[in-house]
Amino acid sequence: MTELTLEIRNLFEKQFPDVWVTGEISNFRSAGSGHLYFTLKDETAQVRAVCFRNQARYLKFKPQDGLAVIARGRLSVYEARGEYQLYVEFLEPAGLGALQLAFEQLKQKLAGEGLFDPGRKKPLPGLPQVIGVVTSPTGAVIQDILRILRRRFRNINVLIYPVRVQGDGAAQEIAQAIEYFNRQGLVEVMIVARGGGSLEDLWTFNEEVVARAIAASKIPVISAVGHETDFTIADFVADLRAPTPSAAAELVVRRKEDLTAEIHDRARRLGQIIRLRISEAWQVLTELRMDPAFQAFASRLAERAQRVDEDVAALERAVRSRLHTTRQEWLRASTGVMRYDFSKHLRLKAAALTEREQKFQNEFRRFLTERRNTLAQLESILRERSPRTILARGYSITRDAEGRIVRDAAQVAIGGKVSIRLAHGELEALVKERKF
Repeated sequence: MTELTLEIRNLFEKQFPDVWVTGEISNFRSAGSGHLYFTLKDETAQVRAVCFRNQARYLKFKPQDGLAVIARGRLSVYEARGEYQLYVEFLEPAGLGALQLAFEQLKQKLAGEGLFDPGRKKPLPGLPQVIGVVTSPTGAVIQDILRILRRRFRNINVLIYPVRVQGDGAAQEIAQAIEYFNRQGLVEVMIVARGGGSLEDLWTFNEEVVARAIAASKIPVISAVGHETDFTIADFVADLRAPTPSAAAELVVRRKEDLTAEIHDRARRLGQIIRLRISEAWQVLTELRMDPAFQAFASRLAERAQRVDEDVAALERAVRSRLHTTRQEWLRASTGVMRYDFSKHLRLKAAALTEREQKFQNEFRRFLTERRNTLAQLESILRERSPRTILARGYSITRDAEGRIVRDAAQVAIGGKVSIRLAHGELEALVKERKF
């Protein structure tokens, strides 16, 4: 049996060393080793196929059941089961390019995870101070971005993380750049940019590692890849897609002139609002000053303030008098001993005098503070007990025709006139009924 199987295998390998097969994938299985196992079938036949890990890693798309493909490889026999199978070395979707299929598959996968949802998009800062740019340092893209940023707002700082934007390892470099800016916290917004090109040229920005780095970024990311008609996976994941790198530079920061004009306009409107509020407050104050209750309160407040001023003046006089008396005593005591060297004693006396003066000043300030606090408390009590404050709580004051305050319904006869004072305005009324 073994010899027969070996002979059949040798025959297959000599007769079919390189074949092309078109069919539909079924029974697809991806092993932990990285090998791919599946069956290719058409309307009347089927053949087992295997794609080993060394070839499978170069596939741009993910094989799946029901997908029509074109496979190239060699026929041989799997000795353990005595079955012939196709050892695939090249695999491509039938009727659709591998890159385009891989693009659609990844797009569908990430969309299912919610990475394209508008709700997770982060807003751009209004006026960023530092902008990060992830792109090639040698291309025309970075020059266009810098030129436009200098023209729109010369004060903006730009940090450039140089990366390759095409070829093996470029996707990993871009992902590392995005992670670096997030880890260091150096910028407020990022532009990931590249010039135009074919689908193959732009493929770096369709890699899953780039898409997930953009999605994980805490810093807003603008995708500016290719021309306006070019779309990449990075465009869908980014917080904002710019049609071109130049447009990204225009979107990331407003023109300095426009920002200045908006600030001036807001300042003008704010000034109008402040003037209106001041006018309204002045009108309320004018009405309040006309109120008799407020006038009485203001009079009492002025009287209290006058008393405080008188007390302060009296205290100042007492302090000055005390200081004058102390100085006179010092002069009398020092007159008879001027011819002697009492400089040490004089310095002590001067220090004592200064200390007493400082003590008097401290007592004066404390006394003044206590009087002011008392005045503030009285002012708060008067304001709280003001008739107008009580009226503002929903109460009213009723007076009869002679102007007397009505405290009992029996004071006014049916048909009598009463005036009702409210927080705002006054009512004239006739008594139709009394209730006790």
